[in-house]
Amino acid sequence: MSTPRNKQKAYLQLHLAVFLFGFTAILGKLISLEQTALVWNRLWIAVLGLVFIPGVLKGIRQIKRNNLLIFSGIGVLVALHWLTFYGSIKLGNSASVTLACLATASLFTSILEPLITKSKFQWVELILGLLVIIGIYFLSGVGEAYYWAIIVGLISALLASLFSVFNKKYITGQNSISVSVIELFAGFLFITIAYPLLQMLFPQPQWFPTGYDWIWLLILGLLCTSLAFVLSMEALKELSAFISNLSINLEPVYGIVLAIWLLNEDADLNFDFYLGTTIILFSVILHPVITRIQNRKSRAQNS
Repeated sequence: MSTPRNKQKAYLQLHLAVFLFGFTAILGKLISLEQTALVWNRLWIAVLGLVFIPGVLKGIRQIKRNNLLIFSGIGVLVALHWLTFYGSIKLGNSASVTLACLATASLFTSILEPLITKSKFQWVELILGLLVIIGIYFLSGVGEAYYWAIIVGLISALLASLFSVFNKKYITGQNSISVSVIELFAGFLFITIAYPLLQMLFPQPQWFPTGYDWIWLLILGLLCTSLAFVLSMEALKELSAFISNLSINLEPVYGIVLAIWLLNEDADLNFDFYLGTTIILFSVILHPVITRIQNRKSRAQNS
């Protein structure tokens, strides 16, 4: 049963996960591997970081076969999301542009969640999602050199929305860590099986990390994937997929600040970019305010 304390804990878990996710783009730019090799290594490291936790394997055995297939399918979506996410970063050589594109996940979720979970359609969520699109319009003014990065980044946002909605639909009553292992391993298996095709489409000169890449990949796989993934899955038990994705829109804010600080990306970004990012952040802040007002009105009418 959901309680205010559970909700508060879920918000805390989600924002800690989002903070950790904020480092993923920075690490993706620092790691010299191309996107396919990067994601493949990230996945096996993340799986090893979770599979030996007590109770995980027992939890996997208790999941029904039908749900195992569902979570495996979601894992493929996760892998495709990360492939396009890092592909966008490599195309534009910019963590900031890709992170800002990721915020459109809220618009996709406002449409997909009612269709997939059969929940009530919320006009407020669609309006806020459209506000994010206005932000992306200004973001596109950053220059033609980033257009392909923006297109691939938007595809990544759509995939992020899909796996969040499906996780929301099926995660209730499941062991979050066990489900995370299934999804991450399924993503790893998908890339391994699809290796010949992926190698033909996106040639990878190097599949295993060397030097400092090992350090960045271990941080990416263990902290920014294993830990962050489980925290976000736990939060989904209490929060809607839309609220989850809207909160995850803070990832661009964390990431952009880090990119400016650590990678000096502010030299490549113009006023339109910052205006678009500000609009996106405004939509993130506005949602809980509107929700609180609606809840107060609802309680007043029922009292």
